[in-house]
Amino acid sequence: MRDAALPDPSAATADPMNSTQRTHCPICGKPADLLAEPLGPFCSKRCKIIDLGKWFGEEYKISEPLRPEHFAGFEDLPDGPELDRPATASEYEED
Repeated sequence: MRDAALPDPSAATADPMNSTQRTHCPICGKPADLLAEPLGPFCSKRCKIIDLGKWFGEEYKISEPLRPEHFAGFEDLPDGPELDRPATASEYEED
């Protein structure tokens, strides 16, 4: 039996980004977690595969090729792996 004054140990490992980033599946519209691994933003593996098939079937496409001027203003960003991870809620509050 846990002491009510002690914090829940599972709360420390919970990812606050996943628990608050609710969205709708872009394929079927069911509720889904935006950043859930490995499916986010889809509700199921089926919807994820359907979406991939739409890209392969060219139902989705990039409207125009990227050109150097699309990157204007981003040249001074530092290199590093931190650019490839989502920001945490506390990092957004710093701005």
